[in-house]
Amino acid sequence: MRIVCAPDSFKHSLTAAEAAAAMARGVRAVWPDAEAVEVPLSDGGEGFTDAIADAVGARVVDIPVQDARGRPATGRLALAGDVAAFEMASASGLEAIADDDRDILASDTRGVGQLVRAALDAGATTLVIGLGGSATNDGGAGMLAELGVRFLDAGGRVLATTPAGLADLACVDATGLDPRLVDARVRVACDVDNPLLGDRGASAVFGPQKGATTPELVTRLDATLARLAELSGHAAVADAPGAGAAGGLGFALLAFAGAELVPGIELVCDTVGFHDTVAGADLVLSGEGSIDAQTLAGKTPAGVADVAGAQGVPVVLFGGRVAPDADALRADGRVAAIVGITPDGQSLPQALANAAANLERAVADHLANRPRRTASGGPAEWPHA
Repeated sequence: MRIVCAPDSFKHSLTAAEAAAAMARGVRAVWPDAEAVEVPLSDGGEGFTDAIADAVGARVVDIPVQDARGRPATGRLALAGDVAAFEMASASGLEAIADDDRDILASDTRGVGQLVRAALDAGATTLVIGLGGSATNDGGAGMLAELGVRFLDAGGRVLATTPAGLADLACVDATGLDPRLVDARVRVACDVDNPLLGDRGASAVFGPQKGATTPELVTRLDATLARLAELSGHAAVADAPGAGAAGGLGFALLAFAGAELVPGIELVCDTVGFHDTVAGADLVLSGEGSIDAQTLAGKTPAGVADVAGAQGVPVVLFGGRVAPDADALRADGRVAAIVGITPDGQSLPQALANAAANLERAVADHLANRPRRTASGGPAEWPHA
């Protein structure tokens, strides 16, 4: 029996590697002789750097950067030959900012630019960037400023690259853009297809979770991004799928670096050789902190189901929270079961603290009631839970 344990992280509680290890312990608790293969995954957010680094044997280095609010922070960069990989959230992520200190108008992506510059300084000619988990809505202006682009007001004064600063934008001067960025191959792990502007744009869809709590503020942010796109000379790129990712960082990478946007889980699966790992497996286990209908939109469990389903291998998903609409994931038969790991009556703080034990127990309990093999000796039929 060969079971592949391929989860994403469980936010606020388990890294992807910790979750994979907990799943493997659950497998061995029921079937001690089973081969439990641990494959931590990511769709571009938390854990992306480690997933890529493990796959290509990269060394991970700490880089001094500034966070989304401009304070000293530490970003992480994976380096292997002429390839560099990082998750933008390690520099400009929402989770690094305390709830009472989040301010979408005062946040930018300068830390991302500092990571890009460090990668270029290290000799990288291929950049692989994960876009999940941003705290920003600056259209990538902060990143671009760190790489030589100037954002000017009508009097020629250099502006801050936060949305508040960009409100006075009159000119985008890209003549000083680092040519190494233009010459590099940039691959971006992006799990959304939103454009930069409008009802499905960065401000309207993702702004509220970053602090844009009123319609007026969303409208203001959207107008600022529209002006940025127009003055940059790349207004047409604003409509591209993924341009609205990470508060418009997708737009900046498309427009100024000619980036290739790839669904994050596809990029990671290709890099780690996940298709080969699944081949011949009897079962694949995956999951993340919350599973709902939006999981279908490029999240890790959906990507795992795509790969496993193409090879006829059943998939069971585990989540700290399983929403009622999660059944949409089972509609086409790729997902055999979806299992919540949090015991009834357990508070959120308890669930987060006990996530590893909860996941291990949930895997063991689920497998204990499932057949190992069919009568013919082939892989078991994994009935819906």
